[in-house]
Amino acid sequence: MSKQFTYSELSEKYNGKDNKPLYFVVNGKVVDVTKFKDEHPGGEEVLMGEGGLDATDSFESIGHSDEAREILKSLEIGDVVGEPLSSKPEPPLSSKPEPSPSPSSEDGSLSNYLPVVLVVLIGYVAYKYGIFG
Repeated sequence: MSKQFTYSELSEKYNGKDNKPLYFVVNGKVVDVTKFKDEHPGGEEVLMGEGGLDATDSFESIGHSDEAREILKSLEIGDVVGEPLSSKPEPPLSSKPEPSPSPSSEDGSLSNYLPVVLVVLIGYVAYKYGIFG
């Protein structure tokens, strides 16, 4: 029987913040990417944004290669149980007001898709030129 984790436990103890281990969920499996974050072609920031959460949609939407899926499988450490958290944790409230969006930012602007395009491009170049082995 594999180790079981709750979403609450993952969010609190394995979110990668403050030198904590970095775990997240993909397709119901808990993966430990703590040691892999420095090797991730998209950078550790991409992984840190999913720390302690269900990253299935993010993982699947990128279109990872078969090799990336094998790496993910090798990082599996258990299963998640219970109900997912309703959303990503909100940052603590501060006394500073949030900046209003600039008038030039629109919902469909290219800048909204730029991080995804860069991750895909970096992954493709890394795969094409054999950086993964």
